[in-house]
Amino acid sequence: MIIGLAAPRVATSLDDALQRIDRLLAEAASKHARVVCFPEAYLPGLRTQEFEPFPYDLRVQREAVEAVSQLAAKHGVATIMGMELLSDGRKQIAAVVFDDKGEVLGQQTKNQLDPAEDRLYVPGDTRHLFEVDGVKFGIVICHEGFRYPETVRWAATRGAKIVFHPHLAGSDRGGVTRKEWGERGAPYYEQAMAMRSRENTIYFASVNCAFRFAESATSVIAPNGDCVAHLPYGEEGVLVADIDLDAATGLLAERFAPERHQG
Repeated sequence: MIIGLAAPRVATSLDDALQRIDRLLAEAASKHARVVCFPEAYLPGLRTQEFEPFPYDLRVQREAVEAVSQLAAKHGVATIMGMELLSDGRKQIAAVVFDDKGEVLGQQTKNQLDPAEDRLYVPGDTRHLFEVDGVKFGIVICHEGFRYPETVRWAATRGAKIVFHPHLAGSDRGGVTRKEWGERGAPYYEQAMAMRSRENTIYFASVNCAFRFAESATSVIAPNGDCVAHLPYGEEGVLVADIDLDAATGLLAERFAPERHQG
């Protein structure tokens, strides 16, 4: 399967976001990607970050969902869109999954919030598997994949070949310009990506915004923990990778025996 990870710059408006989404989906489709994942809460932006999300309410949310649906259908590629979802006056961080005809397959909420998000968002409480072209995959969002490995194992033990990981890590205002993937002294994020693959024997596909001072690269990690592809730090673009599904055996995840961990 060919997958895509789309790393846009932070959007200043819904129109700006949709133009970037359109362009990146077109590029991914031209390279035969079957599913493309965008960063965490790309629409309208994560509220704990340094930037101000663009104006967003239920009307804008409905407009955004409809527009992404049309773009997924236009380019014929399944799309995982990081979004804020509003319900009963509450905000949730989620990833909405569209098939290649633009139909909504479902959504995965962020169930393990970062402590800084507690005052702004409410956590979800369910996990889901999704399927495109007969390939099962899961989704974990930022903090979940970095600090709660059981979220990835949940999908792996249920047959997921890939877990997508939309996240945000970095700044446009200042910081260190990273050059080497997994370099010594860098934030631990990329090492966590490698572990999520290695400890489950599946692919881990992690996508970040194109921050000018990114703390982690948009990366595809193979089941043995090797980074097989990544985008240059701070570069807007789409990473397309042809992954070997036969290598994603889920061997180590299948060997997990929770009954041996009784108190």
